[in-house]
Amino acid sequence: MLEENYDAKTFRWWNIALVAFTAVWGLNNVINNYANQGLGVITSWILIMVLYFVPYALMVGQLGSTFKDSEGGVSSWVKALSNNRLAYFTAWTYWIVHIPYLAQKPQLIMISLSWLFKGNGSFINTASPIIVQGASLIIFLVFVWVSTKSTDFLSKLGSLAGILMFTMSILFIILGVSAPFITKATIATPNMTDIHTYIPKFNLQYFTTVSMLIFAVGGAEKISPYVNKTKNASKEFPLGMIVLATMVAVSAVLGSFAMGMIVDSNHIPQDLMANGAYQAFQYLGNSFHVGNLFVWLYAITMALASATALAISIDAPLRMLLNDADKHFIPKALSKKNKNGVAVNGYIMTAILVSILIIVPAIGINGMNDLYNWMLNLNAIVMPMRYLWVFFAYMLLTRQLDKYQSEYMFVKNKYVGFGFGLWCFILTSFACILGMIPKMNQANDPSSWWFQLALNIATPIIFILLGLILPAIAKRTNKNELID
Repeated sequence: MLEENYDAKTFRWWNIALVAFTAVWGLNNVINNYANQGLGVITSWILIMVLYFVPYALMVGQLGSTFKDSEGGVSSWVKALSNNRLAYFTAWTYWIVHIPYLAQKPQLIMISLSWLFKGNGSFINTASPIIVQGASLIIFLVFVWVSTKSTDFLSKLGSLAGILMFTMSILFIILGVSAPFITKATIATPNMTDIHTYIPKFNLQYFTTVSMLIFAVGGAEKISPYVNKTKNASKEFPLGMIVLATMVAVSAVLGSFAMGMIVDSNHIPQDLMANGAYQAFQYLGNSFHVGNLFVWLYAITMALASATALAISIDAPLRMLLNDADKHFIPKALSKKNKNGVAVNGYIMTAILVSILIIVPAIGINGMNDLYNWMLNLNAIVMPMRYLWVFFAYMLLTRQLDKYQSEYMFVKNKYVGFGFGLWCFILTSFACILGMIPKMNQANDPSSWWFQLALNIATPIIFILLGLILPAIAKRTNKNELID
């Protein structure tokens, strides 16, 4: 028995840090936030790590340790701490926020293939939104069909893509920081030795971009299953989380610094979010005299990662919602499966919502680049909605510490713990609400700006309303099951 317990706790702090780093971090986090804030983002990274990510990760650690036998993740935590209705809304939120995520993946696939075969970023600047979104819809529907089959191969391919993406991220930092010293390449941003270059302007425009930072560092709940696999969890898990935060901060800071050397922080291209990573690798390839080698490698990596994420994310979040479905809240028809174990009606609901989100924006947003940037910002608005349930669960846990025992505790004082949970809840809500303000210049295209604002406000509201409607439908359609 002792040997079994020892074997079950073989994770050390460095294992936790490395597993979590690959799960929550990627090169696009650097590119997207540099596009929003320039070199001032370096200060933002440090602040978000200390004030948000570290307490977030440590809260997840305590929740994961407390409910070590639960398989439903955050929804299971909420169910144990409150009631079935709130657990349903948690599961619903975790599923519905993937709709914009799924809607953008086809765009990423097309951009990566364009760079792979054309070697430039003209696609994002010249393609018609209607045509691109039509092609996106076709790609998405193909992957809906693929995901009804076995996703085992795609899951393994996704693991390979994750390793490649992590490798490309590290390669970018090393090459980007060293390029000016090895190749004598010109530094793009002036005054990079002046501390004021790294201080952002804390105005309204700045605060509208905080949601992208939170989006970048979110998802720490993915590491909760590893808490109870950690040797001496009370000491090594928080150490692993602090090391993780340090790794993310170093990667973010050095990656942003490397971007400052490649792209002028004072004159950021409009297409940087879509093309920035490819342009940066192209610059580095030219500097190191290897041509488009890095571009091809990154394009292949991005295409693989996007394709596997698309196929798997159609299925996995839906399974989380339906597999433990409460008949009081989920209509029986949605959970009905075919001979292959696929919830066909659930897939149809997913396909309808994603298709609407692919087609409708193309009608009122002018230009493929604006459409891409808007979709990315919409993800940064809605994805953090799921993190709210983590902080809600933690606040509930702090009120019931005498009832639940945990091998690892973030803080032992229930009032301090509740304060941390409330702070992260408020900051996330604040970032999501201000993130609804479009990032484009209103004067350049007023109609598109207002259209984006309307979609940014309407989308989360519609998501919430749909979550309220399903229990009403279930009450009418599941009568026989409810009587039983």
